[in-house]
Formats: sequence, structure tokens, C-alpha cells
Amino acid sequence: MAQQILNICAKPDAELSILIVDNTGIQQINREFLQRDHPTNVISFAMQEGPGAGVQPQLLGDVVISVDRAAGDAAAAQIPFEHELWFLLVHGVLHLLGYDHERGSAEQAQEMEQREREVFAQLVEDFPLAIDQ
Repeated sequence: MAQQILNICAKPDAELSILIVDNTGIQQINREFLQRDHPTNVISFAMQEGPGAGVQPQLLGDVVISVDRAAGDAAAAQIPFEHELWFLLVHGVLHLLGYDHERGSAEQAQEMEQREREVFAQLVEDFPLAIDQ
């Protein structure tokens, strides 16, 4: 699915790594690298920011997703687990591409949310789940 997201975002040659962990794993990563001692749903580590940016322009970075949070959020929203997982991956990839809803302006947050909706809608259209049919 990551390749399809990169294709939709016009970055077909880009590379990233994806790590799927449980709540304990993402909490440890969140604490160690972001000084936030709680589990979260997704964390992105961009390689094109800070020192070393541009050394390998095709290497976007890492996306870490909590499968526990994805499952819980999907159940709460009554949506397929796979859709929540895809949405979190889209969210993480957009962060790697420079979108920022946390440190940016309200306008930048809206721009990211709009792009999330566009990319996710395209994914669901192109790759519907068997349970959706």
C-alpha cells in the first residue's frame, strides 16, 4: 500500500520504512525520541529535514504505526481496520513529505487534512477491500 500512496503523491521512486508495533513499542519510541511518555497512533521520522537532508533525496524516512491504536480507533469509528491502517500510513507519509498539522499554521493543518482525504479517497477507490464489495 505504501507504493500506491507514493504514486498518488507523485513520488513513485521515493523510499520509506514502515514499522508496525504495539502500544508499548510506540510509547517507548515516543518517549525516547519525542519526550512524550504515552502511546500514540503514528509517528514519522523524516530524513529530509535537519542535518543530512538531501544526502539521499529518495529516502523519505520512517513511519511507525501502533497496531493496537489502529484497531481500537477503527472499532470506535466502526470502520474496517485496514482503512484505519491505511489512513495512518497516509498521515505518516504526508508528514515525511513535509506536511505538518502540529507545528504549522491552522491553514497548513487544513491543507494536510485535505490532502489526507484526497489520498485516502483515491486509495479506497483504487483498492477497495473485499468486505466493501
